[in-house]
Order: sequence, then structure tokens, then C-alpha cells
Amino acid sequence: MPVVRRRVVLTLSLGVVVASAAATAIGYAGGDDGAQAQRDGREPRPAALTWQQELRVSDAQQRLMSRCMKRQGFTYWEDLGMTLEESRPVRYVQDDVRWARSHGYGGRIEAKSERVRERNPVGTYRDALSASRRAAFDIALDGGADARTFVAPLPGGGEIRKRVGGCTEEAERELYGDPAEWFRTSKIAMGLTSLYGDDLMKDRQLTATIRAWARCMKDAGQPYQDPQTARDAVRVNTSRLGTARADEAFATELRTAVADATCARETSLRAVATARETYYQDRLRDRYGEDVDTYRNLGQRAYDRAVQVVPARG
Repeated sequence: MPVVRRRVVLTLSLGVVVASAAATAIGYAGGDDGAQAQRDGREPRPAALTWQQELRVSDAQQRLMSRCMKRQGFTYWEDLGMTLEESRPVRYVQDDVRWARSHGYGGRIEAKSERVRERNPVGTYRDALSASRRAAFDIALDGGADARTFVAPLPGGGEIRKRVGGCTEEAERELYGDPAEWFRTSKIAMGLTSLYGDDLMKDRQLTATIRAWARCMKDAGQPYQDPQTARDAVRVNTSRLGTARADEAFATELRTAVADATCARETSLRAVATARETYYQDRLRDRYGEDVDTYRNLGQRAYDRAVQVVPARG
């Protein structure tokens, strides 16, 4: 979602910062732990939204904000510059061979996304307003300096704050019902990897499967020890070749990404990663299960409302 000003204040310990880097590397594939729970004889948890559903909620929030800003006498453009195909997140395990054949790791999509952000008309529109109208725009959008501040403790320590009001809060309230509770539980749910990320990446079953993936990649002429190393190498190569040799760089990206996705499928890396991540998440359920369930229930509430606001992105 486009933003004019960022008002999120982080108060983090060094440990959380380090763990966040690991969490970014993990982010597997959004496994269905509800189905896994049923297989294990446990009570299933609320289902997490798919990335397609999350995108629709984001689109709905933008639509609601645009309507609200119009009522306040301002224009607010929705950011719909990327197609559904282009909006797919690339996680640690990427086993969609068809997508990889077309987009590699999404390097060109990422470049397009950056161009879309740079051309975002909202910031240009705001800057062209008079000082008094600009101040009124800010108040209408997010409440200005008098907006409420939400605070969420992070599982790994520290806290994160967000100042919200105006049309932003109105849209969140329409979707989630309780914006403060959504913010709090979302930061807890998304921050749990800081507690288990290191253990997961050292897990015997997972590391054995990654070694099998690496052997498969070596046989395919791509000698990388894990998926992140392969992607890092592609980024370095793309940067080294520059715009003059962009087609050559993208061809290399395609070859590596297709081999990565093919080997992930052949070694069942997604299934193993999802199962092991669920194992470590379940160890935290007594402490954080209620918050995670609330986060997912609020997300489902938002999605149910989103489908009444916007169509699925094409």
C-alpha cells in the first residue's frame, strides 16, 4: 500500500534485529497447520490467509482509504500497478516451476515494483498542495500529530509502535474491527520466527533435505548449498552485469530459479520445511497460541469484508 509518510517507530534489541534477518530467510510457504493438526489428532487452528487473500485485503484497504479521502476533499490513488501473477511472494522454498520459467526469482518484477513506487502519484499530489492543505491532507489520511499510537510487544524483545488515525484507521476498523488488536497480534504472530528461526535452520530433518536439494542443484550445474545462497548469487551476478547485459543476467536468473524450483519439488523441500516449522511453532502455542489465533481470525474477518469491497486482482 502506498504511504506518504512512515510513522512506525521501532524499539528493538540487537537480538531481535539479528533474528529478523533469519526470519526473512525462512518464511517458507505458509503451510496449512490446520490440516496438519487434524492429521495429528490435535484441535485445528484458524487457517492463515493465503498471499492472494492478503493481497485482496490490502487492495480493499486502499479502496476504503480512497473513498474516505474523497469524502474529505482529497484524491488518493490506489496502488494496483502489479498483476496477481507479479504480486506472488518469493519465499525460501519456491517450487513453482512454471512461475520460475517466466519470472526467475522475480528480479524484473522487483524492478517494475520499484518503478511503480517511484511514480506513485500520492506523494506528488501531496507535495503540490499548499502548506495548509498539506497539513489537512495528513490529518485526513492518518490523523496527523494527534493520532493514536498503537504499541505491540515483540516476542524477541522490544516493541513496535504505529501512529494511526484518519482514513487509515477508518479503513482498518472497517476491515478488522479492532485496529489496535490487529496491530498487536499481527506483530506477535509475524515475530515468532525470532524465537525459533535459529533452531529451525539447524533442524536435522530440514538440513538433510536441504543437502539433498544441494546435490540435485549440483547435478543441474548449479552448485549452491541452499536456496538463499542461490538467490544471493543471482543478485550479485545481475548487479555485476548491469543494465547493458540485463538480458544475459535474466537468462542466468531463469536457469538458476528453474533448477531451484525443480529440485525443491524433487526433494519435497516445501513439505519438510512446513512440517518442521509447524513443529517449532507448536512448541510456542501455550504462550502465543491465543494471540496467533486472534490474528488469524481478524485476518479472516478482514478478508470476508474485502471480497465485498474489491474484486480479486487480475
